[in-house]
Formats: sequence, structure tokens, C-alpha cells
Amino acid sequence: MSELLAPILPGATLGVLGGGQLGQMFVHAAQAMGYRTAVLDADPTSPAGLVSHAHVRSGYEDPQGLAELAQLCAAVTTEFENVPAAALRTLALQLPVSPAGDAVAIAQDRAAEKAHFVRCGVPCAPYAEITTPAQLAAVGANLLPGILKTTRMGYDGKGQARVRTAAELAAAWDAMGRVDCVLEKMLPLVHECSVIVARGRDGAIVHLPVQRNLHRDGILAVTEVHAGNVPETQAAQAVAAAESVAHGLNYVGVLCVEFFVLDDGSLVVNEIAPRPHNSGHYSQNAMDVSQFELQVRCMTGLPLVQPRQHSAAVMLNLLGDLWFQDGMPRTPAWDQVLALPGTHLHLYGKTDAKPARKMGHLNITAATPEQARGVALQAAAILGIAPY
Repeated sequence: MSELLAPILPGATLGVLGGGQLGQMFVHAAQAMGYRTAVLDADPTSPAGLVSHAHVRSGYEDPQGLAELAQLCAAVTTEFENVPAAALRTLALQLPVSPAGDAVAIAQDRAAEKAHFVRCGVPCAPYAEITTPAQLAAVGANLLPGILKTTRMGYDGKGQARVRTAAELAAAWDAMGRVDCVLEKMLPLVHECSVIVARGRDGAIVHLPVQRNLHRDGILAVTEVHAGNVPETQAAQAVAAAESVAHGLNYVGVLCVEFFVLDDGSLVVNEIAPRPHNSGHYSQNAMDVSQFELQVRCMTGLPLVQPRQHSAAVMLNLLGDLWFQDGMPRTPAWDQVLALPGTHLHLYGKTDAKPARKMGHLNITAATPEQARGVALQAAAILGIAPY
């Protein structure tokens, strides 16, 4: 349906399923371009709901809430990969929805996701599906040591366990309640990177630069983006693989593809996120088109232009741990951080700081990678973030 539509121009209302920080930043970008916005989220204090023109307070599967959102909006997107695909399919009967429910359904299931990578000719880690005791018993020693991951609802390191032996694998599967899982062979990882692509209704595709990422305890901690952060051949391979994944899904919207870089220089794809991504937040201050503006352009059928980076950038994730010192609440020294050149603070407006909860991010921009890294390390020291 959406391919036949004319572009949806500013003045229309755009909807988003999910009221978290990604929804909030989408809302800000859409409003800056002249659109009205509507958010569907059951939480009355959701960050996106608090800044949107309209807030439909209902669950993702509530027919009345979905009908209200459809009535308000000219097009709808999502900020959360675990929104039920069925809700997206329901909305798509009435208005353009991007990404499509079928694409999101694949991203929600690790087994389906890996099968898609294979179809696209994109290398991923050797793996085995474990859904029955027989499949568990059939796991070969060549897949150990490995990482056992639930096929659904796993993110930021949740739903995962490292296993070295068949006995540890069996115990981990029991501990997970014997839900459907995928076992991935542990590979000699050097670092991680990601690529964010944006694909339009007409199949046009653009991408952000390759992002080099550091994770701690399964949560993204630092992203560095500048010329040479990843060798040119690796960067070209990552972009080509990400585009292949998006085209294979007939994807419309912003898609993040995460990769492992191995010690021999090769790349394997880790997973996809059918939405803007934490590793793309630097684009708000270092690019002439951010990932959130790309999201707006994709869902409205506006032209996609290749984003250009004008500054070297570092992004520091700000977790709720920073709001505590020696177990006592505190307010981080934002004044000291913002006294540093090229710092851009983005806080999400969440009322309760909790350990490991994403509360905001700090973008650092500079003329050179060395300057950006130097300021980022100063900011990290002020805030109590471990150096990198």
C-alpha cells in the first residue's frame, strides 16, 4: 500500500509505538520538521509520551488503543523491537507502517534472524537451535565454548549465558526454563562495530558511518566514529552486509546491524535492531542528518540523502549507576562536563535512576579523533565512568 502513496508532508501526524527514549528522540526530530506526533505507550510518564502532541495510554495489543492511534496518524513507526508484530500488521491494514510487522518478527526471533542472514549470504557465528532435549543432546563439541541465548526477548545482555561444556549448557538451558534458545559458538573477538542503514519505500538506501562500539556487561558503553576507526575494507564489508540484510527484508525504516570483528580481520553479523540504535546517537551532533531524521524521512516517503559527518565523535552511555556514589544518591556534575569543549548532553527525563538503566547519553564532537577521545576521557573521569 505505502509504495503507491505520495510523500507525507509536514503538518501531518506521525505515530510511534513505544514511549521510551528512542521514541522521545524520534518525536523531537519529527516536531523539528513540522510534524505533529502521537505516542502509544501504557506508561503515563513515558519520556516520549510526555513530549508528544498526543499520548494514547494503552498496551500494544489493545484494539481500542491501536484504533485510536490509527485514527490520529498518517503513518506509524516503532521504537522498540519487542512491540508485537501482530500490532504492526493490524495498523498496516489502515495506514503505512514502517518497519513492517514481518520484518520486525524476524528481528524478534534469533533463529529466524540467523536464517535470514544465511539467506542473504552474510556470515554469522556457527550456531544450533535448541528447542528440545534431543537438539540439546545433538549439540556438537565444535560449538563449545559458546553463548546460549533465548530466541526471544533478549537485549542488553539479558537472556544469555556463557557455557564451556555440555554440562554447563544443559544447566543453563534448565535455568532459562527450557525456552527456545540458540547456541552460538564463541569466536575470537577483537572488537564490535555496527552500521545503521535507512531504506525507503522505493528501495533507496543510505547509511551512517561504521560505528566502533565497546560493551560492558552486555550494554553499550562507548561508540567512536571517525575516519579510520575501522579499516576501509572492513567498513565496506560491513556496509554491504547491512544493505544486503535490509534489502532481503524489503525493509522500510532505520535498521541497525551489529557485527563482531574477529582476530583474523573478518566480520560476522551478530544481530539486527529494527529501529534507531544507541550506537547511532552521535549522529545528533556529528552528522548533518541524524538517525531520527532518517526515521522520519523513511516513514513519510521523503527523499533519503546520504548523511555527511562533519566532526569526529564519541558517545558515552549514561547509566543510572552514575546517579549514586557509595550507595548514596547524587546528581552528576553536569556543569563540569558541559564546561568541556564539544560536549552535548542528552538526558531522557526518566524519573527514577536505577543501575544499568539508560538515563541519557553524552556526545562529544571535535575536529580530530584524538581531541574527541581526550575530552571523552575527561568527561568519563568527572562522571565516574571507567576509562576505555
